[in-house]
Parts: sequence; C-alpha cells; structure tokens
Amino acid sequence: MDTMTQEHFLGYGLGLRTDHYEEILSGGPAVENHVDWFEIISENYMVPGGKPLYYLDRIAERYPLVMHGVSLSIGGTDPLDLDYLRDLKKLADRIDPHWISDHLCWTGQGGHNLHDLMPLPYSEDALDHVAARINQVQDFLGRRILLENVSSYLTYKKSDMTEWEFLAELANRADCLILLDINNIFVSAFNHEFDPIDYLKAMPADRVRQFHLAGHQNNGDYIVDTHDQDVPGDVWNLYRKALELFGPVSTMIERDDNIPPLADLLAELDMARAIGAEVLS
Repeated sequence: MDTMTQEHFLGYGLGLRTDHYEEILSGGPAVENHVDWFEIISENYMVPGGKPLYYLDRIAERYPLVMHGVSLSIGGTDPLDLDYLRDLKKLADRIDPHWISDHLCWTGQGGHNLHDLMPLPYSEDALDHVAARINQVQDFLGRRILLENVSSYLTYKKSDMTEWEFLAELANRADCLILLDINNIFVSAFNHEFDPIDYLKAMPADRVRQFHLAGHQNNGDYIVDTHDQDVPGDVWNLYRKALELFGPVSTMIERDDNIPPLADLLAELDMARAIGAEVLS
C-alpha cells in the first residue's frame, strides 16, 4: 500500500440516512465495529438548525464524515450559485469532512432545477468549460473536490471522446479528485455497450479517492440506476476488479430508497470488507 493510499483510506462506510439516526447513536460496538465512516448528502444539512444538524453534530463526534452533494451543477451553463457555495463551505467548516464530492453533470437551466443528474457532451469545449468551473469551486472552498461519474441513458452526437477519457482528462486538467461509482459504471456500460474494465483502466489511480456501491433495476434491454436494491453480483465482481487496479480505496454502500434495516446494510458492508481483505491480502 503506498503512502498516498494509506493517508486517505477511511475504510468502509455507509450513506447516513434519517431512518438510522437513533440506531447509529445507540448501537455502540454493534455499529462501530462495522462502520468506519459516514457520507452525508450535503443539501440535507445546509439548513440553519433543527433535528438534521442536531443528529449530524452528535454523529460527527463519533465518526469520520465526508460530504456528497447533488446540486453543484458543475457542468451547467448557469453561473455557479455563490449562495449555495457559501452554505456548502459553512457546513464543511462545521463538520470538517475528509472531503467534499458532487457529480459530473448538469442539473438545471435558466434557474430551474431538474432534480436529476444529466450527462454532458464529452467534447473539448465541455472540458474547458467544466475545468474552469471546478477551479472556481476549489478556489472558493479552499480544497480539491471529488467528482462522481453518473449513470446515463443517452449520448450526445457532439461527443468526440469517451466518458472515461473525458473524466480522466478533466481530473488532470482541473487538478480535482474522483469518486468512482462502480454501479454507475456497470449501468452505463450495459446501456451503451462498452466494456466497464476499459473505464476502470483509464482512470488516473492517484486521483481515485472513493468508491460507491449500490443496486439497480435491470429491465432486460436497459438498466436504471435506482439505488433501491442490494448490490448485485455483477457490481460486486466489478468492485473486485477495481480493487485489483487501484488497491485500497474508501468504499461505501449507497442506498437512497427502499431503505432496509441498518443490520442489512451492515451485512452488505461486511461483504465489501471481506472482498477487500481477499483481493488486497
């Protein structure tokens, strides 16, 4: 394990969800022995007060945290939302996360939020545009950010490179980091008929800071990234390959709907840990 990897490897974590607040705080070793860290959805806690921040502060006393956003719209054409960035920085100052991430996408136009993660055209013009915006965000926050690959169901005629070529070049050009969603790679590979291993191999290993694992809905001729199912076998297999390529990378189970009991997620997390121990031993 190299020094860079050791320094940033948090272990195995979960997405923090309201259903589990009390059990996390009262569970003691039954939870602490399974969960090394939590990822929060930034926007859920960018509020002036109330129960979300009450629970967040208590959990932050016990566990390392990272922040994960859904509204940065780094690929959008609207100006960056400075009010949003101020609130994001305020939350980061409050909980001191190990890192902040968002998605490589656009989420709205003309001030209208689509509440979805829309893919980009993979072109030189888009590279220049997104890299400049990443630099603005990183200068504002005073830290590098992670960008996550999104799942997609369409492509742009204007694209003149692959998604993985775009992401790798963007990370180098903007000096940002990468959150690889293993499930999203699998979903997009199935939908667009490319080899997910090609995607993994194209990533600059020194910039991959975190993995997401999640489930999806397979509709036969296409897959929808739903994050409401257990991690399926094909995604576990791709995770194994990612570990072989990148070594130990902070890994979390992401569940956004059909939230199961905490014990079920802990069991999935133990599976990730067991695979990590097997592949990396």
